[in-house]
Amino acid sequence: MGVLDLFGLEGKTAVVTGGGRGLGLYMAEALAEAGANLTICSRRREQLEEAAGHLEEVGGGGVLALGCDVADPEQVEEVVERTVERFGSVDVLVNNSGATWGAPPLEMPLERFDQVLRVNVRGTFLMSRSVARRMIERGSGGAIVNVSSVAGLVGGDPRYMQTVGYNASKGAVISMTRDLATSWASHGIRVNAIAPGWFPTRMSRALIERHEREMLEDIPMRRFGKPEDIKGAVLFLASPASSYMTGQTVVVDGGLTAW
Repeated sequence: MGVLDLFGLEGKTAVVTGGGRGLGLYMAEALAEAGANLTICSRRREQLEEAAGHLEEVGGGGVLALGCDVADPEQVEEVVERTVERFGSVDVLVNNSGATWGAPPLEMPLERFDQVLRVNVRGTFLMSRSVARRMIERGSGGAIVNVSSVAGLVGGDPRYMQTVGYNASKGAVISMTRDLATSWASHGIRVNAIAPGWFPTRMSRALIERHEREMLEDIPMRRFGKPEDIKGAVLFLASPASSYMTGQTVVVDGGLTAW
C-alpha cells in the first residue's frame, strides 16, 4: 500500500454529526473527497439539504441527510439504523455536534450549563455507543473521532471567553475518548479526538469580530484556522493512516496551547 493510499476511504461509510455547517461541514468534505459515503445529521435541518448536495458534488459516494438531536437516544438510534440500511455499515463516526453558552461562572444559568453538557457529553456518548455496537456486531472495527476543543485543555481567557460549561464539557470529551479507546480497542475500534483552536464559524464569529486583536495575541501563528487545517486532521484520524493510534487528542490550534 502506497502512503497516499493510507488516507483513502473508498467503500467506507462515515457519520458526521453537526455536518451541515462550520467545522462539521469542513470535516464531512474531507471524508467525502477521500471517497466515503456520508450521513450528516443536525437538529437544524435547514442547512442539511444544501450541504448534502454540495457533498455529493465534491465526493464519490452517497450522502444521507437526517435530522437528529444527539442527546435523544431514540433519534440517535434512528440515524445509525438508517445509515446501515442505506450503506450497509458505519465505519467512521465524527462526533462534532456541540453547544455553548457564554457567561461568567457566577452568572451562568444552570439550565444553560446543563444544556451544554447534555449536547456535548451525553450526545457524544450516545452516538459513540450506538455506532460501536454495530461495529462490534460486524467484527471489522472502525474509527471514532470526537471533536473536543482547546477549551478542554486550558481555562478561558476572561477578557473574551467565559464558557465554563463548554470548557467542562470539552474536557469531559477528552477523558471519555481515552476511556472508550481502552474499552473498545480489543474490537478494533480506534477512538481519538481533535481539539481545535479558533476557527471562524457561526458559533465563534461574533466573538472574533469583537475580540480579534486579543485572540490573535494568544495564538503564536497569529492567524485563525482555515478549513484545510481541520480537514487534514480528521482524515488522518478517520483513515488507516492512524491505525496505531487510539485514545489520543490531536490539537489543531496554531500553537495556542504551546505557550
